[in-house]
Amino acid sequence: MTEIIKSKCGFAAVVGMPNVGKSTLLNRILGQKLSIVTAKPQTTRNRILAVHNTDDAQIIFLDTPGLHRAKGNLNAYMNKAAEDAIGESDVCVWIVDSAHRKRREGLLPEEDEVIRRIATLNLPIIALLNKVDAIKDKKKLLPLLEAVAKVNGIVEIIPISALDGDGVDKFIEILVDKLPISPRLYPKDMLSDKAERFFVSELIREALTELTRQELPYSTAVTIDKYVEETDLCLIHAVIHVEKKSQKGIIIGKNGSMVKEIGTRARQGAEKLLGCPVDLRLHVNIAEDWTKKQSGLKKMGYE
Repeated sequence: MTEIIKSKCGFAAVVGMPNVGKSTLLNRILGQKLSIVTAKPQTTRNRILAVHNTDDAQIIFLDTPGLHRAKGNLNAYMNKAAEDAIGESDVCVWIVDSAHRKRREGLLPEEDEVIRRIATLNLPIIALLNKVDAIKDKKKLLPLLEAVAKVNGIVEIIPISALDGDGVDKFIEILVDKLPISPRLYPKDMLSDKAERFFVSELIREALTELTRQELPYSTAVTIDKYVEETDLCLIHAVIHVEKKSQKGIIIGKNGSMVKEIGTRARQGAEKLLGCPVDLRLHVNIAEDWTKKQSGLKKMGYE
């Protein structure tokens, strides 16, 4: 006798322009920090698979880099990672920054470009109008709602605040409804397909991004050279790669003050993530023009 599958399971690609709140939303849903969150755009570089379970469903989120006009090999890699994730998904979750400072009425030209890429894949699209907490007069949302409603493939439009959680439960309920009937693909206690060492490297990159200025974070990468789990301690040796000697000086700081602060912030995040004391040691290395070379991207794990 054939068993009747009652659960739902599917892939949902989370897409949008840089800095619209994709990672903030994902971290809120999971109840744990898996993605970098900073005020600087384009901080997510890899596709990150994250698993969220409800009583009767499993949602496999694909958190993607922000879609943007690609300049250089690294940005092209990030766009491809986002587009590949959409192609693998059952549902596309398109996040729009409803409080964008350049918004007047309707969609921005950059948002038009993003949705044109998404629409060609013929997936059902759930549009999330994020950051509604920053809009006091909700009537100002009406032109944006009308513009989004005209987009081909949109099946739902939901105003949310990833920051305070408003509308997020409703979004999960609607998303589950759009998923195919299927058994769960991953164990219930699994949060991601990425190893813990990957998330430690992301915590280091997040601290670096928050503490350094201008374009420096976009020329840096982090690799883990040593990751040893001992009885009551995790020993981690990591390398921060930069492109120029001057950048190395900035990362190290006067008397090593900057790299020490980066290490302190990242270690605190790693201890919370891993649930044990962490001995984190950082080294700064010059990898000249690594963002411009395919070999450099591959060495940093972007392939």
